[in-house]
Amino acid sequence: QVQLVESGGGLVHAGGSLRLSCAASTTIYIFTNMAWYRQTPGKQRERVATITKGDSTNYTDSVKGRFTISKDYAKNTVYLQMNSLKPEDTAVYFCWGEQWILGNTKSSEYWGQGTQVTVSS
Repeated sequence: QVQLVESGGGLVHAGGSLRLSCAASTTIYIFTNMAWYRQTPGKQRERVATITKGDSTNYTDSVKGRFTISKDYAKNTVYLQMNSLKPEDTAVYFCWGEQWILGNTKSSEYWGQGTQVTVSS
């Protein structure tokens, strides 16, 4: 069973930085896409940043220019570097991985348990 484990969350002042890590229990080569989501109470989970197998990246508008998603294949880890943090970035951040297996009509999706990020004003 594939596991994703996030770390790196915490409390930071507005304008500060954090780097989230998502360590996979297997090689991340198996994932077609990986992403970071975030969720606040009472709201739907929001995709923040995506990185494809070919290392193409995409960001939601509110974090463009501030957040960077990257992968380290040697460490089987995906990162989210968050700079110029704002109070509205406060949320639980989740790591997600999508695996497509040849011949299957549906992908397998994996989630981490989440890590809390709190940005104080």
